[in-house]
Amino acid sequence: MFPYIFCTKMFQFAAFLLCLLIGASFGSVYFEDNFLDDAWKDTWIYSNHPGKEFGKFFLSAGKFYNDEKLDKGLQTSQDARFYAISKKFGSFSNEDKPLVVQFSVKHEQNIDCGGGYVKLFDCTLDQSDMHGESPYEIMFGPDICGPGTKKVHAIFSYKGKNHLIKKDVRCKDDVYTHFYTLIVKPDNTYEVLIDNEKVESGNLEDDWDFLPPKKIKDPAAKKPDNWDDKPTIADPDDKKPEDWDKPEHIPDPDATKPEDWDDEMDGEWEPPMVDNPEFKGEWQPRQLDNPNYKGPWEHPEIENPEYTPDDKLYLRKEICTIGFDLWQVKSGTIFDNILITDDIELASKIASNVKNTQTGEKSMKEAQDEEQRKKDEEESKKGLDEEDEGKDDLLESDSSKEHDEL
Repeated sequence: MFPYIFCTKMFQFAAFLLCLLIGASFGSVYFEDNFLDDAWKDTWIYSNHPGKEFGKFFLSAGKFYNDEKLDKGLQTSQDARFYAISKKFGSFSNEDKPLVVQFSVKHEQNIDCGGGYVKLFDCTLDQSDMHGESPYEIMFGPDICGPGTKKVHAIFSYKGKNHLIKKDVRCKDDVYTHFYTLIVKPDNTYEVLIDNEKVESGNLEDDWDFLPPKKIKDPAAKKPDNWDDKPTIADPDDKKPEDWDKPEHIPDPDATKPEDWDDEMDGEWEPPMVDNPEFKGEWQPRQLDNPNYKGPWEHPEIENPEYTPDDKLYLRKEICTIGFDLWQVKSGTIFDNILITDDIELASKIASNVKNTQTGEKSMKEAQDEEQRKKDEEESKKGLDEEDEGKDDLLESDSSKEHDEL
């Protein structure tokens, strides 16, 4: 009897350990969409917010791709339009767990001005009325507008305000697919990756203005009246030379009055002015080291009474909707491979295939560009040939007219 009980207990303990191992090895995927077919039309909801002219998405792999089926995504289709579409999924919180937001963006139209980011919302969002002022939890992804704006947004909502990252994270601005990944960890650290490579990282408190500063300048402190912060002083024994002052400009000594100058008609002639080679500018006394110099005065700081640490800056209590809320001047962007998870390794594994995707896209685009180049050459040559034929016909016509006149 005892061996049976012992074996049973050991089996249960082993099963428990296996469950722990499985739980530790596999994270949760809260949302994933790879847009393999038209099923997205039934689950993604367009906004009908009044006063905006919204554009439509359609399913496409674009003009060049690596795998036509796998590379399909939602593509913007109309120029100079707002885009607003969203999808709900099961609500979750990232408490005590990493949060990974990842998706791919392909600006195959060589975008000039437009957004390429996603927004995560809580469950209060009215999808049919989503717009630019709708409150969100996180906004993340690339934004391009002219040569001056090519950055990755990472914006978090905190106590009713949206906070932008203080660092400048540059996005990709070519026409190929790129993966953007945001990782937020329970220790209040974060990472931003592009194509599975870390481009920025740090601490949430340091890189966003969620909290007031820990220290502030002491309002009661002021620089002492006798504090001397001038490193040098004028030499009291240095005197300006007597011949220092010279005019900056003098009459040109080589100029002569024109022979046809009439003083009565033209007035009194005056030679033009030229720079004076003896002009030395304003005299300044020689500088000496200041024996009373104390260095720059530093305002003393005190603990900020309004500062309260928050070890939950990372926390999103409820996320259950993802959306695209964009403006694009030139359409054609393809969004794909959306993943929201707590599994960092899974996200990395998915994004690791981006180099293969880019290689296939570049190969197809180069072939298309070469074909277009040859076509343009043929059309240009055809145009020149037609132009030459026109010239020959004109010469033949002129020659015929001359013969008739003879």
